[in-house]
Amino acid sequence: MIRFPATTPMLIRTASQLAQFTSLVFVLFCVGCNKESEAIVSIALHPTNANILYVATNDAVYKSRDGGQLWERFPSFSARRVTTLAIDPRLPATIYAGTMADAVYKSPDGGQHWLPHNVGLKEHVSFINQFVFHPTDNEQIYAATTVGAFYTKDGGREWEERMTGMKEVHIVVSIAIHPRDPRVLYAGTTGGIYRSDSAAMGWKKINNGLIPEQELMGGMALGVNAIVFDVVNPDIVYAGTTKGLFRTATRGEQWERIGQALPDLFVSCILIDPIEPKTVYIGGPGGVWKSPDSGQTWTAINIGLASLNIRTLAMSPRDSHILYAGTNGSGLYRSTDAGATWASLPLKAAPAKNAQ
Repeated sequence: MIRFPATTPMLIRTASQLAQFTSLVFVLFCVGCNKESEAIVSIALHPTNANILYVATNDAVYKSRDGGQLWERFPSFSARRVTTLAIDPRLPATIYAGTMADAVYKSPDGGQHWLPHNVGLKEHVSFINQFVFHPTDNEQIYAATTVGAFYTKDGGREWEERMTGMKEVHIVVSIAIHPRDPRVLYAGTTGGIYRSDSAAMGWKKINNGLIPEQELMGGMALGVNAIVFDVVNPDIVYAGTTKGLFRTATRGEQWERIGQALPDLFVSCILIDPIEPKTVYIGGPGGVWKSPDSGQTWTAINIGLASLNIRTLAMSPRDSHILYAGTNGSGLYRSTDAGATWASLPLKAAPAKNAQ
């Protein structure tokens, strides 16, 4: 899931640099502000009802109740842009929206009403990159933000910073939680990857094989846009970065570069098929690519896409052959054949209905 444009500086060490970064992001996000955006920022799929899905554009949040044929449009929040969406896995009428410059909003009724949930965040966070839910307790949520990792134990009513061990001031771009041991988390930052074995109470840098330390300290940082666990063996983890795709089989103690033949190094999003975990999908400025063998070989799967600039991918939780792709310039697409072909899903307006 891409959060920052490829042109964004990937290492920020001072308050002035952070302010400059935020201004740059705002400018980049506002390109085309005079017309309805065709950039799909985030996709959230209902965990049990395949007909319900949400997408965020640069302008608004949209909801479909019929598999993407018709859409209800929710206006933006306090004129702030939504940067990520997440559906509560146990209470799927509850939606979280992360924004730029206004932190977190939460809807308890399928998007009809939204309230800020920013205690502990508001004075600090300017950009929410991702939400991750605890696998068995939906009230526990982690947030990746421009000023670090945050945690809530009460569904967003209060947040607390969880940055111990991250000595450098890095933007946290992505977070992943171990599917069977929720004490274990990985955080992808603009300076590489950290792992926590203590529910984010402390972090350890695990950059071996990712980027030489001298390059990182010299300002040539590595932005980690996506981290995904292998569903069969969670010791295996994939990381999509601004400088390529990496894999570890040792809980991050050593990373190996894979996908060297891919035409574009920038990886914005990763999916793994839970039924066939050797099947891996990635998206980025070079389109959608699919590997049948854990990332050793790759095939482009872009038939039907009007834009190859892929911002985000999503897989149906009920049918791994159904994929969604959000592009940076030509809207939303769906595939029903595991990416072999794609069809556009225009965000056509529909009359508002009761929440589901």
